[in-house]
Amino acid sequence: MADNDTSTANSADGNVKTTAARSNAASRGSTRAAKASENTMKKQIAELKRERNRLNRALAEQSENAAETAQGWYRSAADRASTLYSGASDRASRAASQLRTQAHSVSETVQQNPGTFSTAMLIGGVVGLLAGMAISRNSDPEPDWLRRWHR
Repeated sequence: MADNDTSTANSADGNVKTTAARSNAASRGSTRAAKASENTMKKQIAELKRERNRLNRALAEQSENAAETAQGWYRSAADRASTLYSGASDRASRAASQLRTQAHSVSETVQQNPGTFSTAMLIGGVVGLLAGMAISRNSDPEPDWLRRWHR
C-alpha cells in the first residue's frame, strides 16, 4: 500500500511537472508569436511610412509641375495683354491725332464761313422736323408702346 501511495504521489507530482512544462512551453510559444506579430507589424508600419514618403514626393513633384504650368500661362497671358495694350494704345493715339486734325479743319471752315454753317444747321433741323412729323403721322391714334403701359 505504501508503494501504491508513492506511485500515486509520483504520478501526481509528475502531472504537475508536465503541466508546468506545458504551460511554460505554451507561454514561450505565445511570447514568440507575439514577438513575431510585433515584428510583422513593425515591418508593415515601416513599409507604410516608405509608401507615404513616396506619395509625398510624387505629390510635391505634381504640385511643382502645376505651379510651373500656371506660371507659364500667366506669363503668356501677360505678354498677350501687353501686346494688345500697346497696339490699342498706338491705334488710339493715331485716332486721337486724326480727330484733332479733322476738328481743327472743321473749326477753321466754320470760322471762315459762318453763314454756310448756319445754313447747314438750319437745313438739318428742318429735315429732322419733317422726318419726325412723317413718322408721327400714323393711322393708329395710340402708339403700341403706349397701349402696353395702359394694360
